[in-house]
Amino acid sequence: MNFLITGGAGYIGSHTCVALMERGHSVVIVDNLANSERSVLDRLQQIKKQKIDFYEVDVTDETSLEDVFNGNQIDGVIHFAGYKSVSESVQKPLEYYRNNVLSTIVLLRCCLNHGVKRFVFSSSATVYGDYYRPLTEDLPLRPTTNPYGETKAICERILIDMVKAHPELGVAILRYFNPVGAHESGLIGEAPSGTPNNLMPYITQVAKGKLDKLKIFGNDYPTVDGTGVRDYIHVMDLAEGHVAALEHLDKGVHIYNLGTGQGTSVLQLVKTFEQVNGVTIPYVIVDRRPGDVAISYADVSKVERELGWKAKRSLEDMCRDAWRFEQMRDW
Repeated sequence: MNFLITGGAGYIGSHTCVALMERGHSVVIVDNLANSERSVLDRLQQIKKQKIDFYEVDVTDETSLEDVFNGNQIDGVIHFAGYKSVSESVQKPLEYYRNNVLSTIVLLRCCLNHGVKRFVFSSSATVYGDYYRPLTEDLPLRPTTNPYGETKAICERILIDMVKAHPELGVAILRYFNPVGAHESGLIGEAPSGTPNNLMPYITQVAKGKLDKLKIFGNDYPTVDGTGVRDYIHVMDLAEGHVAALEHLDKGVHIYNLGTGQGTSVLQLVKTFEQVNGVTIPYVIVDRRPGDVAISYADVSKVERELGWKAKRSLEDMCRDAWRFEQMRDW
């Protein structure tokens, strides 16, 4: 099948393109390259030796997006394009609401106009807020800690309302926990523009000497060592979860957590990285970031039961692959 991937040159999008091509599918990438590099497209073709159609288009630009749909037979869509920093969303709420919500509306309009009935949405565990328990898909949403989470919750509600109005649609809402790692080739991985907002690329850039030391935001949370606890999942496991969702997608709305079901603290991740890769990561404790919660990890029983998908790569794999990518990358 031929799938349109918005944000397909980005971190999770590029790895999902690989996973889709490994299953025999074709991909059309739409990306405005705001937080990604054109060179990723060449690297994807190095990995899979397969033609990839690419359009440098902002998904909020409906006219340009319509041209993409007019020029391609699209069997389904995975929507990754969006701003994704919790802390930045607190500082720039209007930009986050405009970009993340409008892009979803525009993309849905194009899907309706062209009879595209498969839609997979990149959501986030931030929609749950600050529940202190394994997070299950049936929990009421309370993403009030940051605008980023609110934009994801709003988009989820839009998708649910769309399926009520158009019951022929099949929508999968995938709530990510914390993707880390890179493709085993080292050719693609997480390479944010500017100073990283996510933990793992910050660690790898400190290890490489690009940054002096890691900033750990708070060590007074009610956790095993005072640092925040997250459910870290290898990005290729996450990518394969998207393929499973697409290939099993039926009419209606289907919501799944994608994580490992295990919580790891910031300091535990740092120590694992040091042990696996034989490097030292200097760090300093600073104030908590606005919008962060203490603990977030998934209950993954639903996705295992309904899709037969389960994360299979270890924390050590995540650290090893992320460091290989950082050592190899030249941009």
